[in-house]
Amino acid sequence: MNRAAHNTGPLDGVKSLELGQAIAGPFAAAFLAWFGAEVIKIEPPGVGDPLRNWRVVHEGTSLWWYSMARNKKCVTLNLRVAKGQRIARELAKRVDVVLENFRPGTLEKWGLGYEEMKKENPGIILARISGYGQSGPNAQKPGFAAVAEAFGGLRYVTGEPERPPVRPNLSLGDSVAGLHAALGIMMALYHRDVKRGDAKRGDAKSDDVKSGDAKVGGGQVIDIALYESVLNLMEGTISEFDLAGVKREREGMRLTGIVPSGTYACADGVYIVIGANGDSIFTRLMCAIDRSDLANDARLAQNDGRSRHVDEIDAAILAWTKRHNAQAAIGLLENAEVPCGPIYSAAEMMEDPHYRERGVYEEVALPSGQFVKLPTMAPKLADSPGGLRWIGPPLGAHNDAVYRDWLGLPAAELARLKSEGVI
Repeated sequence: MNRAAHNTGPLDGVKSLELGQAIAGPFAAAFLAWFGAEVIKIEPPGVGDPLRNWRVVHEGTSLWWYSMARNKKCVTLNLRVAKGQRIARELAKRVDVVLENFRPGTLEKWGLGYEEMKKENPGIILARISGYGQSGPNAQKPGFAAVAEAFGGLRYVTGEPERPPVRPNLSLGDSVAGLHAALGIMMALYHRDVKRGDAKRGDAKSDDVKSGDAKVGGGQVIDIALYESVLNLMEGTISEFDLAGVKREREGMRLTGIVPSGTYACADGVYIVIGANGDSIFTRLMCAIDRSDLANDARLAQNDGRSRHVDEIDAAILAWTKRHNAQAAIGLLENAEVPCGPIYSAAEMMEDPHYRERGVYEEVALPSGQFVKLPTMAPKLADSPGGLRWIGPPLGAHNDAVYRDWLGLPAAELARLKSEGVI
């Protein structure tokens, strides 16, 4: 079950303090933990992270929790009281990274801002996730992923023409922000540790990287705005509107300017996806669906021409898929080396042999003794892949170990702090 037993992961030795809750911050920390970092997750005493009770709950705990919090050392700490804030500062002295997703200014209110923390830990990296970023006129507005997806433009282009914008049934903005945070942390660690090493060895390749330069070898703040993370996915929409006045609209199953690429109904009522926007692939697709006339049509030889005739092309494809069931259509297109595939739910993903062959899921034991499959984390590193060490633990499971081993607090002190509601 635990293929990571003898693999510490590429981030072994990195210590991180997770102050966030729900999705964005914890998702970023989940990457660090999977790939070997020691992550201390702080939760409010008594209630814990709200995600413990989200979505499908089994025997009192969300099934999502077991993957989101795996490999994390979970401790309880009340950050709203002075004693809890002092303990958090002590923990921050001992880590490389602090990760939070509170409203801007919250950490400063608690005496946990970057300027305060770096007095005791000059190399500390603070990753801050918020709806609108740490500055700007919207900084103090509450910012959930749903709002960020709309503000960042994603919702506007999602859905059917002439219909209201829709959302994916996932908190995509949070997850994308978490990915950006994890990437930002990796870059900040590289800047702090690798460039510092280069400078000490005299390996600097530019005048601004030299030993003693305050910009090299220190920590820094990473400012991750949910809406800006979404905006990074928006391709050329801003430049297209700025210079050409072209506003990307909702296209339903289509992808604007990329033809053909869409979803098509088959004879059995099942939908498949076909992506044949490469010039040679388009020719193969048209031959496969018995439309050699379109394959040899000079108007459609390149993508710009196909974009002008998308209705004609899609009608031809749909007429063909309607004559075949989904499995047969996919088989015929795959034989022609046309990219295509089914639209899977979790049920189909669980059964597909490709998922099993690549070890995308692993079966773990829950506290009750029952087993559940959890998805592993991408990407797959050949020599230092990371992996599962333990599933998301109970609330406060690591209080004694962390507060004793990290801070040297005796059992009597921990008992007193617990009775006072601090931990």
